[in-house]
Amino acid sequence: MATTDITEMTFDETITDNSIVLVDFWAGWCGPCRMFAPTFAAASEKHPEIIFAKVDTEAEQGLAAAAGIRSIPTLMAFRDKILVFSQPGALNASSLGEVIAGVQALDMDAVRASISARRTTA
Repeated sequence: MATTDITEMTFDETITDNSIVLVDFWAGWCGPCRMFAPTFAAASEKHPEIIFAKVDTEAEQGLAAAAGIRSIPTLMAFRDKILVFSQPGALNASSLGEVIAGVQALDMDAVRASISARRTTA
């Protein structure tokens, strides 16, 4: 599956309607973003079960601000509507593959229990 562009209007729906969503926050003027784009696109072809979304931080400044983006590229991974990974910097294919495998292998019951425990102790 190819990458898909998302906006402030489609972000929540994309996260809500899909089990795993990887989001690449980028800008056209960003050299590392341009270097990461082919790696991200190639991974999208290998993993059609995952949504590979792109957010142009120049066009979607409100969304980038709401997501707390301070450096680009930033990769975020959502699983079952929960942010499970967020890291700035371009990844190589091997590192991106490790992130994908890690997100797929997560025990989401344990993740939800951990979130719930943190909320009750806060």
